[in-house]
Amino acid sequence: MITPPIDSSAIRWSVPREEVASALADRPLLIMMHGYGSNEGDLFSLSQFLPPEFVVASLRGQNAEGPGFTWFRITPDPVTGMLNRDIDEVNASTVQLLVWLDDLEVEVGELPRIAVLGFSQGGVMALQLLRHAPERFTAGIVFAGFAVEDDTQSGIERDARLAAVLPPVFWARDPHDPVIHPDLVAFTRKWLPEHSDLDARLYSNVGHSISMEEIEDATEFLRLHAL
Repeated sequence: MITPPIDSSAIRWSVPREEVASALADRPLLIMMHGYGSNEGDLFSLSQFLPPEFVVASLRGQNAEGPGFTWFRITPDPVTGMLNRDIDEVNASTVQLLVWLDDLEVEVGELPRIAVLGFSQGGVMALQLLRHAPERFTAGIVFAGFAVEDDTQSGIERDARLAAVLPPVFWARDPHDPVIHPDLVAFTRKWLPEHSDLDARLYSNVGHSISMEEIEDATEFLRLHAL
């Protein structure tokens, strides 16, 4: 399967598109990535609660799915019921995100401060960007998301480089999230402390969602690590 490129025309920007270059000349960029089956408008409303210094770009996943879009496909295992994902497809989607970022820097100039934020499947992509280019990003925020295992040789090499950098990561979740499988949580709980400067927080009665308390804590995290 060929992974489509990022649709630049679908991006929601926190400043008028014609002002993006001038705004990014002296302000940091925050990339937002939505969850499975959603769209670029889903997380964009959070930008009003986050530090106003950021120029926000809320991206759309490349693959149409139901009423929205995804970053990569998930398929249920008929035996275990777990949702499986193809790591090659996840990595291909990550490469397309980096291609979009490269193109943006050709347009506006080098971006020295870039943070990433994702919810659920978008949280996977936030961590993937850190894995593929750890020196390029100042911080990552993962709401109700997880890390995916990549035991390919290139994946092992990327993770070793990430462990040497240890970028700040804020991981927020409900310990009783009904959507994310416990095995994924268990892997992420082991993997994240080894590959990031981790700030892990638990929030009760949130479910598979984002609470205002999480947003406030993420805002403080961004102020501390990304501004």
